[in-house]
Amino acid sequence: MNELPERRRARVLPEKPLRSAVGMLGFLVVLWAIELVDLLLPALALDGAGIEPRDVDGLDGILWAPLLHFGFGHLIANSVPLFVLGWLLLSGGVRQFLGVTAVVWLVAGVGTWLVADGGTTHAGASGVVFGWMVFLLLRGFVQRSAGQIVVALVLFFYWGGMLWGVLPGQPNVSWEGHLFGALGGLLAALLLARRSRPRSGRLNG
Repeated sequence: MNELPERRRARVLPEKPLRSAVGMLGFLVVLWAIELVDLLLPALALDGAGIEPRDVDGLDGILWAPLLHFGFGHLIANSVPLFVLGWLLLSGGVRQFLGVTAVVWLVAGVGTWLVADGGTTHAGASGVVFGWMVFLLLRGFVQRSAGQIVVALVLFFYWGGMLWGVLPGQPNVSWEGHLFGALGGLLAALLLARRSRPRSGRLNG
């Protein structure tokens, strides 16, 4: 008699913690290098490559915006949550990391392009941060993992206040990017739930 394959146990931390940490540091090095180039070569006007709402010429900003920041203060504010949340996200494997990031990146960018005020430019990785945060908050419940739920509770206790950033009102802050990044994280969690749903099967005996 052939048994159905056992469901893979959800991981709480990356299988290879050091390699995951190095990977996240590499991503941050890229962001810091871009900001350094922007500082040293202002004529390039890299920040202008961000999202310009409802401007066809600003559509490519959907791809570049999370890589750009308005100064090192902006980048510093995003660096720690990017490292911690990205490292935790890698516990699901590189494939899940890339899939979730792609969904969040696209939803945050498209939503900002459609909804934000015209005549503005939006850049920064905070939309990705919000998406990763929401995904990690929901992942444990989706996969019914007690360990992941504990991690989610710790994250909510420590960084839950950031979620207020999805509301308008803060000057010079792209709440639209935060909101749609969070919705991208929600969508990624729903897609994970659908994929994790047990499939019906028959036993041959």
